[in-house]
Amino acid sequence: MSNETGMPAATLSAKDLQQLAEVASIITAARDAMSDDIVSRVAGAMSEGIILLDRLTRNDGLMRLLQVLDRKESQQLLVALADAMHAASQDIAAAPPATGGIGCMLRVARDPGTQEGVRLLSVIGKHLSESLREQHHRGG
Repeated sequence: MSNETGMPAATLSAKDLQQLAEVASIITAARDAMSDDIVSRVAGAMSEGIILLDRLTRNDGLMRLLQVLDRKESQQLLVALADAMHAASQDIAAAPPATGGIGCMLRVARDPGTQEGVRLLSVIGKHLSESLREQHHRGG
């Protein structure tokens, strides 16, 4: 026996037939499970997903943020932020409650970590303000 190409047709082994039967069973089960309700819900979810994707891709600010987040230095900043948040949550949980008062505030202010944190927030605030002013001047 040969196929259209004139080559001998391959014979199917019992294992091949078993695998085909399993695939056919899966397809039949999937077809039976696809009730009108499920099809409607899947179609609705896909429609909502496409609408959401359209809104996201039309959002210039979000697209700009995604471009910036794709940079190596931005990813490093995010990793550092995640690590800092984890360490801070552990430090706060392990530390006794603050006693309050001016003395406590001065001890915190003298800490180099506090000074670096304030500096970081100051630099971010500076660049944020400059960017907002520039956008308003451009009419954005």
